[in-house]
Amino acid sequence: MSEELFARAARVRLLLMDVDGVLTDGTYWNVPDGAGRLVETKAFDSQDGLALQWLRGLGLRTGLISGRVSPAAEERARQAGFAYVYQGHLDKIPVFEEILANSRLEAEQVAYIGDDLTDVVLMHRVGLAVATANARPEVKAEAHHVTAAPGGRGAVREVVELLLKAQRRWDEVLTRYEIGKGRRS
Repeated sequence: MSEELFARAARVRLLLMDVDGVLTDGTYWNVPDGAGRLVETKAFDSQDGLALQWLRGLGLRTGLISGRVSPAAEERARQAGFAYVYQGHLDKIPVFEEILANSRLEAEQVAYIGDDLTDVVLMHRVGLAVATANARPEVKAEAHHVTAAPGGRGAVREVVELLLKAQRRWDEVLTRYEIGKGRRS
């Protein structure tokens, strides 16, 4: 990890992200509900979810800004304790400005994870811009960091670990789970 990336990650107090291609692999299914209507559902990574809980427990806020509206994404955000949930916004700059005003944070204290062209405008405005491994090449070229894992398959977990390590809080997570104490007989 470069010193510059480490310094950017150390300043982050809010992690924002897109949904499709970041929290998910970009796939969504339309399945019938009990009344025969089609409803959308998505798959989310459980390790991403655990990592988001760590952020919440350590006092870092999270949020999503998505161009699509999805009840599944809203439920995932509720489960993960997201402070900010904005759906149906292809123009993400006004939402970002509203979040900055409400959070009383500077743009340098925000990280954003994206995968597609609509995300680049926010990536240009935050202190830490991250593209997922499955992001479009144009998006990767604009990022400070590109994850090894694709969206929906551990990319968010990877970013959370980066943030916590840069902020010297990773050991708090490891201690919580007794990592490094050795096995009991």
